Amino acid sequence: MPKEYRTVTEVVGPLMVVDGVEGVKYEELVEIELQTGEKRRGRVLEVNRDKAMVQLFEGSSGVNLKETRVRFLGKPLELGVSPDMIGRIFDGLGRPKDGGPKIIPEKRLDINGVPINPVSRDYPDEFIQTGISSIDGLNTLVRGQKLPIFSASGLPHNELAAQIARQATVLGSDEKFAVVFAAMGITFEEAQFFMDDFTKTGAIDRAVLFMNLANDPAIERIATPRMALTCAEYLAFDQDMHVLVILTDMTNYAEALRETSAARKEVPGRRGYPGYLYTDLSTIYERAGRIKGKKGSITQIPILTMPEDDITHPIPDLTGYITEGQIILSRDLYKRGIQPPINVVPSLSRLKDKGIGKGKTREDHADTMNQLYAAYTSGIQARELATILGETALSDVDIAFARFAEQFDEKYVNQGFNYNRSIIETLDLGWELLRLIPREELKRIRFEFLEKYLAQDKKEKKGVR
Repeated sequence: MPKEYRTVTEVVGPLMVVDGVEGVKYEELVEIELQTGEKRRGRVLEVNRDKAMVQLFEGSSGVNLKETRVRFLGKPLELGVSPDMIGRIFDGLGRPKDGGPKIIPEKRLDINGVPINPVSRDYPDEFIQTGISSIDGLNTLVRGQKLPIFSASGLPHNELAAQIARQATVLGSDEKFAVVFAAMGITFEEAQFFMDDFTKTGAIDRAVLFMNLANDPAIERIATPRMALTCAEYLAFDQDMHVLVILTDMTNYAEALRETSAARKEVPGRRGYPGYLYTDLSTIYERAGRIKGKKGSITQIPILTMPEDDITHPIPDLTGYITEGQIILSRDLYKRGIQPPINVVPSLSRLKDKGIGKGKTREDHADTMNQLYAAYTSGIQARELATILGETALSDVDIAFARFAEQFDEKYVNQGFNYNRSIIETLDLGWELLRLIPREELKRIRFEFLEKYLAQDKKEKKGVR
């Protein structure tokens, strides 16, 4: 039976200090009973001799120092997991919020997880089709990768997240696929958008949603991504499923971390964020991956909004160090009506080369990817030159590249949020655009692929086979 204390000496924001404690451990779950009989939960943040600092998940409003009872439960914060979680919506602490019955758990798992032994990690090399050409064709996502999306305030990252959750699939595999979606600090309208979209499109049938709203306690926000990843680890490594985890918005998570750090009166680091922000983010991002001997996998797409569109801000900066690339949304493309407004030039997937090619996507994928990227950057330079010197100063080749860049934005990038484009359609569209460029300029594609795929019509194509 847990020992009960009535020795609360101080409450500051979401933090509470309890005196005279014995045998209390870091990260231990705490039950707080107010004078009204209301029960709240918290966790131990710090222990110093007989004093314990407790972080309250539901906030400290209404706490009476003399009448409040505190019980240390001797275990960390846990999530009850079961296959029945698929198709359900939970709050940020794993409690059902869709009106359905409580989950009867098969087991209860510590939300902090267990680090994957680097020796047992399997290298990510299986293509995941998102149905979005800018990602599939140029910044390919592979199973077990962590590939963040860097957005900014006002850009349609929510629509992009919902599209990926609806469309993502592992090609050439009949293994079970699930999406775990965690939203942190979002508005009620945003939460309703996700729930309606998932329900209307049927994506809810293979998804688990964790929703932490903007008016929920900030402390709950710190637990939400760990709840989602604990669920994902159970589905992946116990139920042998391929799991895609989407986390939005990691900026709100970092703000909650900064708020807690300030309440603890810790020495701040860059921009007021705690000095351990890198370490803390890594405990979330590094829970993605594949394990040798296990069929399942966890692929992670964290989404964050860059404050003031600043990619050097600590949150995107540290995220870029930990993860394997980034997909960057552009405000300029968004203003031009390009949807989704993915800027392919600074975007990067460090593992894309391992997930493409013969037997995975198509033999010409790597060559066309490199040529499309080179042609697009040449087209951007030609457009800038035309702005300065006028179009008459451009050579015929420069004009061809400028036309290519314009068509690339309009046809390749601008596919909308409701069109699911297969990787074969994406590759064929790439060849269609490359025909705008003189053949002698296609220097990054092998001769046999030019002969096989560059033919203008079916007769020519048949002739070169």
